[in-house]
Amino acid sequence: MPGKQILTLILLSLSIPGIGQTTTELRSPDGNTVVNIFVEDSVYYSVRFHGAEILNRSSLALLTDKFSAGVKSGKPKLTRRTINEVIVNPVPYKRKQIPDHYNEVALAFKSFAVTFRAYNDGVAYRFSSTIKGQLIILDEIANFRFAAADTVYIPLVQKRDSADIFHTSFEEPYFRSSLPGLRSSQLGFSPVLVRSRANAIVTESDLLDYPGMFLSGTGSNSLRGVFAPYPKTEEVQGGEFRQRVVVTRENYIARTTGTRAFPWRVIALAKSDADLLMNDLVYRLATPAKNQDWSWIKPGISTEEWIAASNIYGVDFESGLNTATYKYYIDFASRFGMQYVMLDAGWSDPNDLFKITEGMNLEEVSKHAREKNISLVFWTLAMTLDRQLDDAMKMFNRLGVKCIMTDFMDRDDQKMLGFYERIARSAAQHKIMVMFHGAFKNAGFERTYPNVITREGVLGSEYNIWSDKATPEHDLLLPFIRMVSGPMDYEPGFMVNANQRTFRALPDHVMSQGTRCHQLAMFIVYESPLQMFSGNPSDAYKEVDFTTYLASLPTTWDETVVLDARLGDYVVVARRKDQDWYLAAMTDWTNRSLDIDLSFLGKGEYRAFSVKDGINAEQHASDYRMGYDLVNASGKLKIDMAPGGGFVVKLIKLNDARP
Repeated sequence: MPGKQILTLILLSLSIPGIGQTTTELRSPDGNTVVNIFVEDSVYYSVRFHGAEILNRSSLALLTDKFSAGVKSGKPKLTRRTINEVIVNPVPYKRKQIPDHYNEVALAFKSFAVTFRAYNDGVAYRFSSTIKGQLIILDEIANFRFAAADTVYIPLVQKRDSADIFHTSFEEPYFRSSLPGLRSSQLGFSPVLVRSRANAIVTESDLLDYPGMFLSGTGSNSLRGVFAPYPKTEEVQGGEFRQRVVVTRENYIARTTGTRAFPWRVIALAKSDADLLMNDLVYRLATPAKNQDWSWIKPGISTEEWIAASNIYGVDFESGLNTATYKYYIDFASRFGMQYVMLDAGWSDPNDLFKITEGMNLEEVSKHAREKNISLVFWTLAMTLDRQLDDAMKMFNRLGVKCIMTDFMDRDDQKMLGFYERIARSAAQHKIMVMFHGAFKNAGFERTYPNVITREGVLGSEYNIWSDKATPEHDLLLPFIRMVSGPMDYEPGFMVNANQRTFRALPDHVMSQGTRCHQLAMFIVYESPLQMFSGNPSDAYKEVDFTTYLASLPTTWDETVVLDARLGDYVVVARRKDQDWYLAAMTDWTNRSLDIDLSFLGKGEYRAFSVKDGINAEQHASDYRMGYDLVNASGKLKIDMAPGGGFVVKLIKLNDARP
C-alpha cells in the first residue's frame, strides 16, 4: 500500500475513541509536575503543573514503514527510574553546574518504546525503536492540546517565492495571537511560548539525524508538530551567496537506522516569567559529548565588521576587504583586550575558499594576529564549506583560525541536519569552534558538540541595516523564548544609538534602536560564549573607558540569578564569574525605575562599577554615565532606565589578597 494511504488510515485511527487499557501517572521530584499517560487506540498524555491543568489529553505517534508507534500498540511493559545528578557544562553559558533531577517512565512495546520524563520545570517524551536495518519515518504525530485558550508567541515562517515553506533563515519577529486564532495555514518554528495557566515553551531537544519540528495552529487550543519531508531533488539558487534549495520532496520525513532514539518533544514550564530565563531543560535532555577534553575551547569577545561594512575612518588607508583593514581590527581588539577578530563574508570568493580576494594577504593577517595574541574567526558559505571541507580545515589550522562561522543553510530537514553534524565533527577534530548562521535553534546541540559555541536562529542586530524589526520590545522577548533553546548570536555593541523618533534603517550608517546601555546590557543578558561586537571600532576608539569596560565582560558564567523580569517589558539578571558578579538590566520603550535586592551577593563588600543611561538618554540615546559605589548584600540597587534603555554594573568583591 502506498505510504500516503497508510498514513491516511493511521490518522483516521487516531480519531476513534478507544477503551482505556493502561493509565500511568508520572510525577516530578518535587511532585508539582504531573504527567498522566494513557494507552488506548493511541498513546495520549496530559500535564498538570502546580495544580493547574496545562495540557489536556494530547496524542503522539511515530508512523513508519515497519510499525506505527503509538497506534493500537497493545499493553506495554513499564519501567521506572529516578535520576539525580549534576551536569558540569564545559562551556557554561548560564551556569557551570546544572542539576539534572527527574523521574522517568518507559513504555516498551514490541518494536518501539515511548519514554516520558517529569522534571520540576518541564516535561519531555521521546520515541525509540529496535528494528534491524533501515527504517523510514512516514510522519510523526505531535499534538499539544492546551487546557486554556490563552496567548501564543510564535515566529511565523514567511514563504519565499522560489522555495517551499520549509526554507527559512529562522529569523522572524514573534507573532502574538490567541491560541485558537492561530490557523493551520500559519507555520512557525520553535521555541514557541504559550501563556496559559503557566508559561509553557514548546520545543525539542537532541535533534540529530531527524528533521526539526515546526508548529502550526489548528484553529483551536492546540499546536501541531509539522516536519519537513526528506529532500528528493535540489537545485542551487542565489546570487552571491548560493545555497541548495529543495525542489521536490519524498513522501516521508526521515530515512534512518532502525535501532535508535528519536528527538525529545519538550514542554518547558515556568510559574513566573523570571523562571523561563533559568530553564535549561533543552540542554539537560541532549546527548552528552563523546569526547571529554574540551579545554581548547576559548570563549570570548570578537569584532564583527559586516554590519558596520568595515566603514572605519580616521586612517591613512582605504578601508574595505583588505589586509590593512583587518590589521586595524586586530590592533583594535588587542588594544582593548578582546580575544577574536572575525573576517566576515568577502575575504574569499564565497564559492571558493581558496580564491582569496585581491588585496587580502591572509598570511600577513594571520602573522599580525599571532603577534597581537588575537585569534581569528572566518566566515564561510555552507555549500562551499561542505564541498571543500577537508582542505579548508587544514588551511584554517595553518592560518591559526580558532573558529569558523558557516552561513546560509536555511533548512532543518534531515539531510541538512547531517551537514551540521559533519561540520561539528570535522571542526572538533581540528580543534576549531563553530558558529552557525542561517540556522535553526540549538535544540541541545551544544551539549553533544561543545565546540559549536553559538548560533544565530534569531532576528538580531543586522536587521537594523534594512528594517525596524529589532525593537526593544523584540529584544525583551528573546530571553524568555528563543534563549530557552540555547545560546544565540545577536551581535550587539552598536556605538550609534537612536530612540523611536530618530531611528532610521541606513545601510551606510547603521544604528541601533534603544540606548547605548541597552546594547551593553545584551553582552550579559544574552547568552553566547562567543559574543560579537558589531560596533564600529573608529567610534569605539573615541570612548576608551566605555570600550574597555565592554571588552572586559566575561562570556561564560559560573552562576546565574534572575532578579526581576516581565515578558516583553524588562529583565534584570545577575551572573557570577569567579568571585565577581555582573548585573544587567534592559527595558522596552518604557522608561523604568527598579529597586533590586542584593541579598544574592552573600557576605562581603563589593565595588560597584556601573554604566547607566545618561540623564539625556531619552533624547540622545548614546548618552551614558559611569560611576563607582560600594554595596553589600543588605542594601538595594536603584536602576533607572530611559526608554529602550539599559544598565550594567560590575560587582567586584573586595578581598585583602586579590588573586
